[in-house]
Amino acid sequence: MWADDTSAADAKARFQQEMIFPIGEPNTAYAKYFKGNSYLARISSEQVPIANVTFEPGCRNNWHIHHATKGGGQMLIGIAGRGWYQEEGKPAQEITPGTVIHIPSGVKHWHGAAADSWFAHLAFEIEGENATNEWLEPVSDDDYNKVNRK
Repeated sequence: MWADDTSAADAKARFQQEMIFPIGEPNTAYAKYFKGNSYLARISSEQVPIANVTFEPGCRNNWHIHHATKGGGQMLIGIAGRGWYQEEGKPAQEITPGTVIHIPSGVKHWHGAAADSWFAHLAFEIEGENATNEWLEPVSDDDYNKVNRK
């Protein structure tokens, strides 16, 4: 078991070398909305809130919706590794460094790492009136595995 812990720490350290933003701390505040381990580093809390979210291989968040009566939503920019983004009823999109995803308010979606890759994206909270997040059901293993066979 100790060797597994060392191996995971080594993989995390190697991944950190791939990007300029810090991996951050374990994302314990939102852990109940993720399958697998994720990390969070606040990059900015002024003007536009920005966070670096890092996902271990296979980690993904639950389906969720960013609500707002005006404006709102989220923008993701891939910065390292390989991951997925999917809107309900649409095919999944691969996210790699430089990929930009615009998510309007009211769109049910999920995002996370590919099964075989660490993944990190910057998450931008888009200002909106009466903005809230609604966390929904986990992405099923069957649905996630279908995406990773692409």
